[in-house]
Amino acid sequence: MTGHLRRMAAPMVLALFALMGFNLADTWFVAQLGAPQLAAMSFTFPVVLTLTAVGIGLMAGTSAVLARHIGAGDERQVKRLAWDALALSDALGLMLAVLGLATIEPLFRILGASPDILVLIERYMRIWYLNLPIILPSMAAVGAIRATGDSAGQSAILVSASLANLILDPLLIFGLAGFPYLGIEGAATASLVARILALAPGYYVFQIRHGLGDAGMPRAHELRHSATALAAVAIPAAGTNAIIPLATGVVTALIAKEGGTAVAGFGAGTRIEGMSLILFYALSAVIGPIVGQNLGAGRARRSHSAVISSVRFCLLAGAVITASLWVLAAPLAGLFSAEPAVIAIGVSYLRIMPLGFGPEGCVMVVNAAFNAAARPLLATAISLARVFVLQIPLALVGWWLGGISGIFFGLLAGNILAALLAMAMWSKTMKPDPAQMED
Repeated sequence: MTGHLRRMAAPMVLALFALMGFNLADTWFVAQLGAPQLAAMSFTFPVVLTLTAVGIGLMAGTSAVLARHIGAGDERQVKRLAWDALALSDALGLMLAVLGLATIEPLFRILGASPDILVLIERYMRIWYLNLPIILPSMAAVGAIRATGDSAGQSAILVSASLANLILDPLLIFGLAGFPYLGIEGAATASLVARILALAPGYYVFQIRHGLGDAGMPRAHELRHSATALAAVAIPAAGTNAIIPLATGVVTALIAKEGGTAVAGFGAGTRIEGMSLILFYALSAVIGPIVGQNLGAGRARRSHSAVISSVRFCLLAGAVITASLWVLAAPLAGLFSAEPAVIAIGVSYLRIMPLGFGPEGCVMVVNAAFNAAARPLLATAISLARVFVLQIPLALVGWWLGGISGIFFGLLAGNILAALLAMAMWSKTMKPDPAQMED
């Protein structure tokens, strides 16, 4: 990995550790309430991650479009697009919150939640959906800040939200220090309050440090132009990121056939997986601005070199993570539950799936690079193939042959094959012609 990538990725690791720690803290504290509560949280993961993917799409779209204008030196358009991205994402957040609140029961019945678990899910999600009008514009703002290359600034925003959530979680879930006992609802309430509190540092970095909100209120034609430019990347990027949680939803439904305990173990494994993938998320976050700015400046060679260096790092880091989780699988799964059946499922997940973490990181990096290069449909094609052509069919075959462990092996095979596909597509479409490479 090049020195520039390291300098940008280091703060992103901290930022993403905070972001993943946000979800991990919620899951761990709720797990202390019991296996049913952990199972309820596990059922929410596909839905929460799918909606978060919309925010990631907005973040990727904002970052990619702004990075190209920054590379071209168009400061006025950078500010116009940054401001419009916030307004559009807030409106979208409101619409999705209303839709989500109206569909809680039928949606989670489709995912296989039993009536007793569904009660817990409803208590959590009716509060969590209120986060969306804050989450989406916040992620768009982070994307704008990321496009400037200010990794430290976006880290400050995410870390402040995570710390606030970490403090509020035990207070509201367990009713400590005079706070009311809210149980699983406390986790959703803590998330909401933490994100509101993080608006202050977000405003400072976005407006005071970078002046990205100086464009003023948009005219109708400017807003339409911004929406078109952002949507060209954001919609495919959101679709790309939403595809993976959809696969998680299918897997959750399969595992739910084995009962709530199996879902709880699966949920514990996926939370640990999220923390294990932080390095890869960080690389995929910083590769976008690097690729976008260099392509905007006509330096295709540097963009390609950054992608190849990142892919190599993913494979090396993946091997180290795999070895570590093989040793630590049992104690890590035991942090979420004392029930042997829950721990067994978590251990199985953590000793099979990490073999595909490095390849999964390669897919993340290549998809982010395609988004930044204004080729988002290629990223979407890779993700569609990964999930619907590879992972889900192979998971179904694995379930038929080997039960829950077979599902995990199917998902693993899908990750490896998807990485090979991603690298082949990148080399075919984006590798610079050696005869035209710049110095």
